[in-house]
Amino acid sequence: MSRYLAQRIGFAVLILFSLSIFVFVLFFVAPGDPARMIAGDKATETQLEQIRSNLGLDQPIYVQYGRFIAKAAIGDLGFSYRNQQPVTELIVRRLPATISLVIGGVIFWLAFGIPIGIMSARFPGGFRDRLGQGFILLGLSFPTFVLGMLSLYVFYFLPRKAGFMLFPPGGYKPFLADPVDWAWHLFLPWTTLALVTAAIYARLTRGKLIEVLGEDYIRTARAKGLSEAKVVYKHGLRATLTPLITQLGADIALLLGGVIVIEQIYGLQGVGALAVQSVRNLDRPVIIGIVLMGGFFIVVTNIIVDLLYAVLDPRVRGA
Repeated sequence: MSRYLAQRIGFAVLILFSLSIFVFVLFFVAPGDPARMIAGDKATETQLEQIRSNLGLDQPIYVQYGRFIAKAAIGDLGFSYRNQQPVTELIVRRLPATISLVIGGVIFWLAFGIPIGIMSARFPGGFRDRLGQGFILLGLSFPTFVLGMLSLYVFYFLPRKAGFMLFPPGGYKPFLADPVDWAWHLFLPWTTLALVTAAIYARLTRGKLIEVLGEDYIRTARAKGLSEAKVVYKHGLRATLTPLITQLGADIALLLGGVIVIEQIYGLQGVGALAVQSVRNLDRPVIIGIVLMGGFFIVVTNIIVDLLYAVLDPRVRGA
C-alpha cells in the first residue's frame, strides 16, 4: 500500500508542476501590462519601469517562474495586482463559503440521487422506475441558473411579497458564528446544486445496478434464499461504488475550484466569485493561484479515489 501511495503522490506532484508551467507561461504572454494596471493610466514610464523592477517583471521568464515556484512551494502565491493583498490570503478567506456549499451539496445530492437510482433499478419498467426516470430527465434538463432563479422566486420573492421570509436570498454566514443561520442561508444554494447533480447520480446508480443485478452471482444469492434487500444493498450496491466514487471525486474537486454560477446567483463570496472578479480585472496572480488551487484539489481527490479503489478491490494495488 505504501508503494502504491508513493506512486500516486509522485504522479500528482508531476501534474501540479506541469500545470504551474502551463499556467504561468499562458498568463505571461497574455495581453496587458501589470505595471500599468498597478500604477494607473497616469503613471510615467519611469514609474512603470520601477514597478516592473520591484516585481521582477523585467527578468527573463524562466527567472520569474523559478522565483514563483520557489515561493509557491511554501504557500506564497504572490500579491494581487488589484489590491496588493497576498493571493493565498484572498483565496483562504473565500474558501469557507465554497467548502460549505460543496459539503452541503454533496450530502443533499447523495441523499436524493442514490436512493432514486436504487428505486428505479429495483423496479425496472415499473411505475417507480418511471418516477425515477422523470426526476433524472427533469434534473438534467434544467440549467443551474434556471433552477437558482426559480428557487429564489418561489422561496424568497413570493414569501417576501406575502409579508414573511422563508429563506434569505443569499449571502454567507460563518458556521462558527451561528450554525443554524449558516445552514439557513445555504439551504437554497445546496438544493439548487443538489437537484442538478442528483440526477446524474441517480442515472449512474440505476444503470450500474441494473447491470449488476443481472449477474450470475446475484441470481445465486437469490437462489440461496437471501432477502431482496440484502441482495440489493449488500451485494449489488457494493459493486456500483466504483463508478460512483469516480464521479464523486471528480465533482468535488471541480466544485472546490469554484461553484461560479451558484455563487453568483446567491451572492456567495466564494472562490468562484473571486475567480470571476480576477478575470474581469486581469489580476494574473490571483487567477494563477485559483487555477493551481483547483489543480491541487483535483490531484488530492484523485489520490483519495485511488486509495478507496485499493480498499474496495485489492487487485488494484497490484496493477
